Amino acid sequence: MRAPSNDLRAAHSFVLRSCLVSNWWQGCGRVARRLGVVSAGIALSMALGGAARAQSYTDGYWVGTWGTAPMAYENSIDSYGGMQGVTLREIAHVSVGGSAVRVTLSNEFGKEPLTVNAAAIAVRQNGSEIAPGTSVPLLFGGRAAVVIPPGALVVSDAAALAVKPLSDVAVSLYVPSQPMTVISRHGFANQTNYEVSGNAVAAPELVGAKTFVSWDFLKDIAVKSDAEGGAVVAFGDSITDGAHSTRDANTRWPDVLAARLLGDRKTAKTGVINEGIGGNRVLHDGTGPSALERFDRDVIAQPGVKYVIVMESINDIGHAADPDPAHRYDIVTADDLIFGLTQLAERAHMHGIKVIGATLTPYVGAKYQSAEGETMRQTVNHWIRTSKEFDGVVDFDKVTTDPARAGVYLPADDSGDHLHPGDAGYKAMGDSIDLKLFAK
Repeated sequence: MRAPSNDLRAAHSFVLRSCLVSNWWQGCGRVARRLGVVSAGIALSMALGGAARAQSYTDGYWVGTWGTAPMAYENSIDSYGGMQGVTLREIAHVSVGGSAVRVTLSNEFGKEPLTVNAAAIAVRQNGSEIAPGTSVPLLFGGRAAVVIPPGALVVSDAAALAVKPLSDVAVSLYVPSQPMTVISRHGFANQTNYEVSGNAVAAPELVGAKTFVSWDFLKDIAVKSDAEGGAVVAFGDSITDGAHSTRDANTRWPDVLAARLLGDRKTAKTGVINEGIGGNRVLHDGTGPSALERFDRDVIAQPGVKYVIVMESINDIGHAADPDPAHRYDIVTADDLIFGLTQLAERAHMHGIKVIGATLTPYVGAKYQSAEGETMRQTVNHWIRTSKEFDGVVDFDKVTTDPARAGVYLPADDSGDHLHPGDAGYKAMGDSIDLKLFAK
């Protein structure tokens, strides 16, 4: 049987990403027919290797350079008063550069169709100001406006914007007045973003803009590269999300890793995608869907993903072993968590993605720390260090723990809440990752 053309593979990839990731099954057939992709073709594209390889087009490779994990937010308590006819200018600090971009927008948690009447991407200069001459419209099937069904996401057409590594881009979305009970949002961006009334997607600066610190409707950004470097997904909770790092400074441990990868010629084309959610857990929903629920969407479906670093379990432990028995819920054991982490590793391996296990950082002194929980943490960490489930291990616990006090942060690395690192701790974590893990 003749192999499909690169253009056909691109169409297959768009269908899979828009339909399979979001579980928007009913719409898949209609989209596939419009693109001339039959169900057998979709099955063939899966067999040809999709998620674990950079997506090949006629003149380059598409790889994830930035991403985030949305979750459901009730619009009734939205700070924008219901998102009525506003332009959102959202800032993303990319990892790897490229000659063109594609942007994914999310209505994965919405209850109604989401209309975006106009969108653009530009190089960010400062604040809400974009670099002159860099704003490029984002089109969807050649159209400026797009309607995203409930539970779905959409990928833009390729936009001819050259992006430098470790630079900021501004994605501007005009969201007209419309019914919107639930927003797909990443609530803790730790990044200042901007909002004004009306359609201002092409404005050089949003004068008088309100500011906010979430990423709304923005899922991820891919760039076209001249080399198949692949992407690393950082998958975890608030410690991956960068809680207590300096706002707008991009000092999370995945940011540190991205800069180090860029500085090594063997890994300079490797992107880093941050899929951390503060409060996230492995086995139960809480702040966002559980790791087991969101893994396919936030890891396996990422463009060009080759590696995932998994750092999850501390919130499961904290809630299950809270020092106050009245505050304990969703009780789990260390064996339960090991099972959950094993599931994540096996699912990644099924898609050809290498899995790096990260040990859990200290938490003695945190509000939900207990002796029982510390025993669970040590048990899980021992398993991560010695298990054969992972293709590599990053020992974040070892690098941030005070050698004189087991289970306690080094004072210089502690943010002050004894659970999260500060900027110095995040740098130590990012610096501790062996780049040889990604140069194989």
